[in-house]
Amino acid sequence: MTNAASQTSARVTSHVDGSIGWIIFDHEARRNAMTIDMWRAVPPLCAELDANDDVRVVVLRGAGEQAFVAGADISQFDEERGPGKSDGYASATAGATDAIAAVSKPVIAMIHGFCIGGGLAIALSADVRYCADDARFGLPPARLGIGYAADGLGVLIDLVGPSVAKEMVFTADLYDAKMAERIGLANRVVPKAELEALVAAQAATMSSRAPLSQRAAKLATADHLRAEPDRRRPEVADAIRACMVSDDYAEGVKAFMEKRSANFQGR
Repeated sequence: MTNAASQTSARVTSHVDGSIGWIIFDHEARRNAMTIDMWRAVPPLCAELDANDDVRVVVLRGAGEQAFVAGADISQFDEERGPGKSDGYASATAGATDAIAAVSKPVIAMIHGFCIGGGLAIALSADVRYCADDARFGLPPARLGIGYAADGLGVLIDLVGPSVAKEMVFTADLYDAKMAERIGLANRVVPKAELEALVAAQAATMSSRAPLSQRAAKLATADHLRAEPDRRRPEVADAIRACMVSDDYAEGVKAFMEKRSANFQGR
């Protein structure tokens, strides 16, 4: 399966390899910077992979190894982010990041090189971030005079804390992979040549685990981060209850007793 934002050199594609669904941000001439059409292409690709029962894990990556996503395509700013147009652009970017966050399966961001601005927002929408040692993270709004979206800043604050988040915005500096790992922005950093193998191994492990348990964990985590009035405890409770009455639960217990790997079906 392959889908594209357009037939130009700036596109987002997806494909399925076994139990792993891939979403690839492909605009190598501009370090995979996101055009407006690329942002708009993300939600349907996420929805398609989420609906595919064969897919257990989704991996996000940039084309090539120079960049994950080096932000938004600044060449479109006058056309797409000028006076009276910024709300539409913000809606497209929020639609993409919200769609990634809404995927019910584990989502991995595989990060080579630059992960800047909108690219960082995409990576933050994933569940985990595995990085090559050449990864560079940053938020450039203060270099451009742009206000950073409150929801996106909130996700960063939840991950690294308010002080570090404000430092990143105030300075607009780049953080290297070592610093990103130290502040909790990166789950793991490995030499560049080892990143593909790490992601393959982690994706394979995740895809072998119980999907209903993973879904319940994602719902519970998201709910924990919501303000008290917005919490959805009944929905989380239902997801946990569904695990306990599932065929997968019975299979997991049986496999444990028989000292073998469980064969989870997601039901």
